[in-house]
Amino acid sequence: MLPPDLRRLVILAEGEFRPHSAKTAYGVIHYGRDEVVAVIDSTRAGQNVGAYLRGHDIPIVATLADALARPTPPDALLIGIAPTGGRLPATWRTIILDAIAAGLDVRSGLHTFIGDDPEFAAAAAARGTAIVDYRRPPERMETAVGRRHLPGKRVILTVGSDCAIGKMSVALELRQAALAAGDPATFVATGQTGMMIEGWGVAVDRLVSDFAQGTVEWLVQEGEGLGDWVIVEGQGSLDHPAYSSVTLALIHGATPHAMVMVHKPGLREHDFDHLPEASFPIASLPGFIELHEQMAGLVAPSRVVAVALNTSLFPDDAEARRIIEATAAETGLPAGDPFRFGADRLWPAIRDAVDRLPWVTRS
Repeated sequence: MLPPDLRRLVILAEGEFRPHSAKTAYGVIHYGRDEVVAVIDSTRAGQNVGAYLRGHDIPIVATLADALARPTPPDALLIGIAPTGGRLPATWRTIILDAIAAGLDVRSGLHTFIGDDPEFAAAAAARGTAIVDYRRPPERMETAVGRRHLPGKRVILTVGSDCAIGKMSVALELRQAALAAGDPATFVATGQTGMMIEGWGVAVDRLVSDFAQGTVEWLVQEGEGLGDWVIVEGQGSLDHPAYSSVTLALIHGATPHAMVMVHKPGLREHDFDHLPEASFPIASLPGFIELHEQMAGLVAPSRVVAVALNTSLFPDDAEARRIIEATAAETGLPAGDPFRFGADRLWPAIRDAVDRLPWVTRS
């Protein structure tokens, strides 16, 4: 039996159960504590999640009714996509209303707040179910005050050369490796999927810009109360034409002692097709690493201490390992693919590099 604070989820990913578009679904399935009883995607009905995420035996079904007919039916519907702009697909309204009518709570990380929709809110009130909008910002309205980290605490931020390449996964894998090594570590969720997994945090891409750094500063303070190693989930990319601002807010709000650069070899340009006549190439790592250190140094010193690669475009393990070795040689930094090969070797290198930084205050 599940603990009372955990739920049995059915994840709605109709027509979208792919790594990029359904990254919320993938993240919750792989790292979350809730039981996932089914995924709804009629275009893949009859398949199993294990074909996409090894080790996860979860059926993919065509309809909500199919999920409700499972031997252990769900008690909550989780919206499993993170589309550009975070809007609710119009065709999903009926499914959500049917879920509420069946007594299911609804969990959403969209920018479209399900709980503010009059039809959804009325249906939930009548049925006695709850709607959780993870991207709803907190009430606090505080700017950054330049808070200093507590002695003995080390703050690490994951940054990336593009969006949706695994900054959250890297942070979670590093936290897991740190704990396995006996290092008290915590994960600070800064996006809706991380919040669904961890149970707390703030979706920083929904914050008013004046209060973004201040809220990140507060999140790190909360994280320092939970562990000595505070691993902050990164967002966006510093050179992305649409999502650079959230990255800068995290760098200047978290004032990390160190950063881990996340990169996806083989990816040539940013996912931004709004200007057909223009392209925005992925930056070269050495210069991009230096740029991050310069931008961080405008507020507080920080150093990129490792490169975490997403080698998913290269299915052969031997080739992936060659790419990792080449990246280490190119950057002069420890490199690895924590998701594919684990972080048990990368974490000690990061830990030791951070402890050598002159601006780290020891207890």
